[in-house]
Amino acid sequence: MTTTELPATPPVRRAPERRRGRAAAGLHVVVGLALAAGAIWVQSFDLTGDEQAMPLTYVGAKGEDVDAGRFSVRVDKVSTAKAVKALDDTVATDQLFLVVDAAATSPRTPLHLGMPTLLTADGRRFAATDKVNKDSTLAYYWIQPGWWSKGRFVFEVPASALPGAQAVFGLPVAGLYTEPLPPEAQIDLGIDDATAERLSSAPAEIFDLNEKP
Repeated sequence: MTTTELPATPPVRRAPERRRGRAAAGLHVVVGLALAAGAIWVQSFDLTGDEQAMPLTYVGAKGEDVDAGRFSVRVDKVSTAKAVKALDDTVATDQLFLVVDAAATSPRTPLHLGMPTLLTADGRRFAATDKVNKDSTLAYYWIQPGWWSKGRFVFEVPASALPGAQAVFGLPVAGLYTEPLPPEAQIDLGIDDATAERLSSAPAEIFDLNEKP
């Protein structure tokens, strides 16, 4: 299978911005978050089933620890390649493999991340490539409280998808159950036009996913 472009989705509901690792404003921050959480809880009583399934989105940028409540995630690096090696298999593309180095942690409960999507500046969404098995990605590992687990995700995209792209991280979907207001972290990958030109014009011949991030 080649590029996996997902159907267009409605605008997301953005949560109050929460970026772990920055100086807090003490009591004002605590009170503000409590009020925001209370407002979201009250609002949920007025939402339809479809509206409750919409994610609560926390935003950030590459290099920042983005706190989505039940998990925090950070994008450390982005790379491109013509082919990727996972375990003993090497797969190629006639477009670009965008490799996202990420790290994640959980404040309380061990969990897994779901496979992320790539959101482009013009609103297109791409699923992580199915040419790379889940067990070669960060989604395979348990995310544990107290430390950061590192891994990678890979997208197969045209060069036009790079400028302004954002990676969207969430939790796995559990069967038919739809979690109300599921959390997600939407992270700007920091790819401006100049960076996109560099990434698309000089991709690595092979990116070895077996090497540790």
